[in-house]
Amino acid sequence: MPIRILLADDHTVVRDGLRALLERQPDMTVVAEAADGRDCLRLAGEQSPDVVVMDITVPNMNGIEATRRILAAKPRTAVVILSMHQHESYVLRSLKAGAKGYLLKDSLRSDILDAIRAVSQGRSFFTRKISRMLQEDYVRQMEHRGVEDSYDLLTDREREILQLVAEGKANKEVAGLLNISLTTVEAHRTHILQKLGLHSVPDLILYAVRKSIIS
Repeated sequence: MPIRILLADDHTVVRDGLRALLERQPDMTVVAEAADGRDCLRLAGEQSPDVVVMDITVPNMNGIEATRRILAAKPRTAVVILSMHQHESYVLRSLKAGAKGYLLKDSLRSDILDAIRAVSQGRSFFTRKISRMLQEDYVRQMEHRGVEDSYDLLTDREREILQLVAEGKANKEVAGLLNISLTTVEAHRTHILQKLGLHSVPDLILYAVRKSIIS
């Protein structure tokens, strides 16, 4: 089954270029296109795409808010942000909204294809430029707040589970891989979030990118 993709960008020429690129891939198909955020939200509900490739600055509803609403209604859908904005605030807001990938519009075509394939399998994807920016931002935050990273507080098992969850694996899948009970995984996850001062899986993914645990 090909990866079913919804494109959201208010520039027709961008959508045409993306469609041409994606339709040449044997494992991808574009099921719909949207020129604004509200239309994207509607089409995501109708088409249930595997992946939405979303621009941030679309009219009527920005891409970050559209991402948040799409994932609230369609949690199995993955969102890749494709934007010209490279400031960390846009990246952070996108990840907190639930996006699994973030690329700049000057990214290599191969990066766009790799990102779509990665998020369709539940993994995250960030270009080196974005990952490096997040890592540098994290170091600045730690220095500004005068606090130390809590990663060293994690046990070996917790670090293992942190990586697997950040890679997009569900609790049940983690339990099977590590041959432990689902209850144990859930307990570890709670402890990880508490020790690191995090509140959600998107926060955990962002932390893992900043620490180069995942890329």
